[in-house]
Amino acid sequence: MANHKSSIKRIRQEETRRLRNRYYGKTMRNAVRKLRSTTDKAEATAMYPGIVKMVDKLAKTNVIHKNKANNLKSKLAIYINKLA
Repeated sequence: MANHKSSIKRIRQEETRRLRNRYYGKTMRNAVRKLRSTTDKAEATAMYPGIVKMVDKLAKTNVIHKNKANNLKSKLAIYINKLA
């Protein structure tokens, strides 16, 4: 157990951040899954900007790596373009 006030506070902050990061990461993954399960091009095109915004924000705050964010966006764009 931590002995210093600052380390106790740090533990509290890290736990809060961990839970927040888990929530937003899971939300992003669910949104990506929803887009990938869509077979309607118009619906997928409408969902894409929101997902890109979400992915970029998570990459900016280091919840996910920036290369992973770019790969996700690229693969989703390819998926949308392949839809009839």
